Amino acid sequence: MARAMLPARLCRADPRMVRRHIKRLAGLGLALALAGCDMPAPTPVAAPAVVPEIAPPPGSGTRSLRSEQLTRYYAQLQADLLTQGLLRTDGGGPDTPYSADTLMRNFERIAFFDEYAEGAGISASAGLAAGKLRRWDAPVRMDVSFGASVPVSRRNEDLASVRNYIGRLSRVTGHSITYSSSGNFHVLFMSEDDKDEAARVLRQKVPNISERTLEIITNLPRSIHCLVVAFSGNENPQSYTRAVALIRAEHPDLIRLSCVHEELAQGLGLANDSPEARPSIFNDDDEFALLTSHDEQLLGILYDPRLSPGMDAEEARPIVRIIARERLGEPL
Repeated sequence: MARAMLPARLCRADPRMVRRHIKRLAGLGLALALAGCDMPAPTPVAAPAVVPEIAPPPGSGTRSLRSEQLTRYYAQLQADLLTQGLLRTDGGGPDTPYSADTLMRNFERIAFFDEYAEGAGISASAGLAAGKLRRWDAPVRMDVSFGASVPVSRRNEDLASVRNYIGRLSRVTGHSITYSSSGNFHVLFMSEDDKDEAARVLRQKVPNISERTLEIITNLPRSIHCLVVAFSGNENPQSYTRAVALIRAEHPDLIRLSCVHEELAQGLGLANDSPEARPSIFNDDDEFALLTSHDEQLLGILYDPRLSPGMDAEEARPIVRIIARERLGEPL
C-alpha cells in the first residue's frame, strides 16, 4: 500500500530531511531519503487529471470534486485488495512462521536501510549501504489534529483508534509513548480540502519547517496514501525529537486504520520495507493491514536498551542476534 516515512533533522531555519517512507502504488506508504537544509524538490509524480476547482469553504458540508474522486478511488482500492485476500488483520498465524534468524535479518533491513536515495526526491535507493540506527530517546507524546472537512463522528473514531494504538506501541517498545493535547508526535487527519489548514497546523507544530517540506506534505500524489516525517536535533541526528504523520481523510475504514498502524510505527524508527518480511506491514505486498506479531518483535528490538541511536548495522548485529533469540525463546 502507499504510505510514507520522511524523518528529518532540524537546522536553524529549515528541517533537514533524513528520510521518508511510502509503499507501492497499490498500497499505503512510501520511504524517501532527503538531505540538506535546502531540500531539493521531489521528482515530479504524475497526478490524475481533474477539473480545476476552488475548495469549498470550511464547515460548509460540501466537498470538492477532487476529494470526492479520491474517496471513491480509495474505497474501490480497498474493495479490490480485500477481494484478493490482502489487508489481513489477524497479525499472522501458523501460515506465517518466522525464526530468530529471520527476525534479525528483517530488522537489519528495515531499521538500517532506506527505501529512497538520500537527496534524490522519490528516486529509489540502490539499497547497498546501511545507515545508522534511528529512534526516539525522549518520551513520545502524540497529539491529533483534524481538518474542518472531518465530521465529529469520524473524529471520535479516529481519536479512539490512535489512543488505543498508542497503548499498544508503548507496551511492545517499553518506551514512554502517551497521548497528549500538545505533543511532539503530531497526527493529522486531513483531506484535499484541508490543505491550507494542514499547512497552518504544520507551521504551528513545527515552527522551523521549510516551505519545500510543506509542499511535499500538502501536495501528495494519489499514489501516496499517508506519510510520516520525523525530525532530529543537531546534537544527535539519529535521535528523533519530533514527528508529523499525515493521513488522508478520504480513506475508508481499513485503509485509514492501516495508515495509523504503519505511520505511527514507522515514525518510531522502522522506516524501510523488505519483500522478505512476513508477516509484516513493512512489506510492499499489502498482505497485512495492521501491525503483526512479527512487527511487535521488531519494535521491541529497536527499543531494547542494549541498542542505541547512531549504532551501525555491523556494531548492532551481534546484539540483535542475542535479542532476537531471547525474544523467541531460541538458544543463544
